[in-house]
Amino acid sequence: MQIPAGFLVDKIGKKRVLIPGFLLFAAAALIVALAGSIQIIYLGSLLAGLGCGSFYGSAYSLTNQNIPANKRSFSTAIVNSGSAVGSGLGMILSSFLVAQQGMPWQVMMYISIAMILFMVIAFQAIIRSNKDDVAVIQAALEKKTEKKPKEKVSVGTLLAPKMFFSYLLYFATCYAYYMIVTWLPNFLATERGFKGTAIGFSASLVAFASIPGALFFSKLADRFMNQKIKFIVVLELLAAAMLLATVQATNPTFLLIALVLYGFLGKLAVEPIIISWLGENAPRVGIGTTLGVFNFFGMMSSIIAPALTGSISDATGSKIMGFYIAIILLVVGTVLFLLANLNNKKAAKPETLD
Repeated sequence: MQIPAGFLVDKIGKKRVLIPGFLLFAAAALIVALAGSIQIIYLGSLLAGLGCGSFYGSAYSLTNQNIPANKRSFSTAIVNSGSAVGSGLGMILSSFLVAQQGMPWQVMMYISIAMILFMVIAFQAIIRSNKDDVAVIQAALEKKTEKKPKEKVSVGTLLAPKMFFSYLLYFATCYAYYMIVTWLPNFLATERGFKGTAIGFSASLVAFASIPGALFFSKLADRFMNQKIKFIVVLELLAAAMLLATVQATNPTFLLIALVLYGFLGKLAVEPIIISWLGENAPRVGIGTTLGVFNFFGMMSSIIAPALTGSISDATGSKIMGFYIAIILLVVGTVLFLLANLNNKKAAKPETLD
């Protein structure tokens, strides 16, 4: 849903995409809560994914169009921190309310529905209509570009080398994150001897450690705006190193330190900087479509990483190879992104001299 939703954001506006999407999301959560069979839960999950697909293209378009460039990474980090807070609180609340207090699991669905409907009201009240939104964008474009030819979104601009390798880098970044989110609790229990509440607590450390990391590094990237590529490359390589330390650690304390550092340096820390960089390099009139393609690559990893790691675990009896695949993808994706941008700078030098 990421690509069509991003396209629709550019064509009809964020409000007309977000509100129906979130209403579908709420309906899907209700279907899951009332489901009497696993097939109905599958249907509810499918509809929830379609509804959620309306969010990222709209959210990142809002930050790119309304936030000054020198604060854009930080604002995106705040948006992304919501997913970390939600993930952490979801694990803690479900453990407390369902596992410990014995409440029906459906109560988590009803809490989610209430939050979703609250956000629909907020979107209706705060986000501009498409007419106003388009007028603001066009005025900004006219003021900024004056005699420049009008930019158009095409397959060529969407898949230009530096853009394409940024998508691949995001795929690798999300692959490592979703592999951790999905399989870390099981890995800690079956291969590292963690038990009971220690499993949930350890798994939530990644989410909560990511919040200060995202805010700190995005603020730093906004301060040194011309160094965003360096920030991205260094953070990605450090995250790969922390994953390697996690999988090789035999001491529980060392393993937890590596996990906290992965959270601090990993996906949610580097993602706002990548999105800010993308916003500066994407065609202005097609930012929603570009971000839709970008997030499509990230969401693809959320499908591939859990399934592939599970298959590896079934075949080998261990998830360690899944960690190594994530590490290799991070390193290769980072190197390709760096090379694409180095080549771009070299190509731009003669123009600058002229």
